Amino acid sequence: MNTVAVIDYGMGNLHSVAKALEKVAEGTKVLVSSDPDEVRKADRIVLPGVGAIRDCVGEIRRLGFDEVVKEVVVNKPLMGVCIGMQTLMDSSVENNGVECLGILPGTVEFFGEDLQDAKTGQRLKVPHMGWNQVYQNMEHPMWSGIADGARFYFVHSYYVQPAAPELIAASCEYGINFTAAVTQGNVFATQFHPEKSQHAGLALYANFLKWDGND
Repeated sequence: MNTVAVIDYGMGNLHSVAKALEKVAEGTKVLVSSDPDEVRKADRIVLPGVGAIRDCVGEIRRLGFDEVVKEVVVNKPLMGVCIGMQTLMDSSVENNGVECLGILPGTVEFFGEDLQDAKTGQRLKVPHMGWNQVYQNMEHPMWSGIADGARFYFVHSYYVQPAAPELIAASCEYGINFTAAVTQGNVFATQFHPEKSQHAGLALYANFLKWDGND
């Protein structure tokens, strides 16, 4: 039986991620694990995350999951979610600057204190919280059956700025045009929360459980 491991480093919304995966598993065993060796053996890996990035990266390194992630992305599909996506970049400006895992080239930036709607000039609240449309920048197996412009649920004050445009799998508009999803090789990661995004989110998780990477 295929397995998907949700990495438990004490900083993710693990229950809701695991429940969403279980809904679409169809023969795949869902594991929530804090054991690096167990995660290594899984066929697919999900890296979730909520909270401050310094704490997330610190716990990932303390538990040895930084090395696990670097190993598994060579030949296994890995999906990052929210802060899990941000930890994959080179660095973040949050917490006065944090060195991240360096799996994908790029940085994590702050929306700013004076974010405004480009059309109306209305001041926008930070964090960006709620449903927003996600526009696909490329064809990808992960988007199978998901309409361009489908709505997903976001909660974040920081956004990813990839070093190269070809890494951007999807974009979103909130005061600025920002990256909603990235991909490279066996990695696919989203700023939004699929587990909170109803049908479109479940479809994305279902696609991940079928995706073999590198497509």
